[in-house]
Amino acid sequence: MYAIIATGGKQYKVEEGDIIRVEKLEVEAGSKYTFDQVLVVNDGSLKVGTPVVEGATVTAEVIENGRGKKVIVYKYKRKTGYHKKNGHRQAYTALKIESINA
Repeated sequence: MYAIIATGGKQYKVEEGDIIRVEKLEVEAGSKYTFDQVLVVNDGSLKVGTPVVEGATVTAEVIENGRGKKVIVYKYKRKTGYHKKNGHRQAYTALKIESINA
């Protein structure tokens, strides 16, 4: 059984027991979070929402809030002496999928 959920402008295919990293959510570690934007549920038969499946939810436990590895952003323009170096660390929330309710 799997589901496709939407959060943070992205879509994720999840199954029970999966650990996923999504865009940062404002929840503490150890608490539960419920996704109500379930686009597709497959439990033997495929249910596709228009745009979401009615009454379907995905429950997850928050494992941690953190920041990813640093990505270096380097801007350069030739012949002008212009260069700029910048770093970015994307914030994320790690979740463990507990149940898919369809």
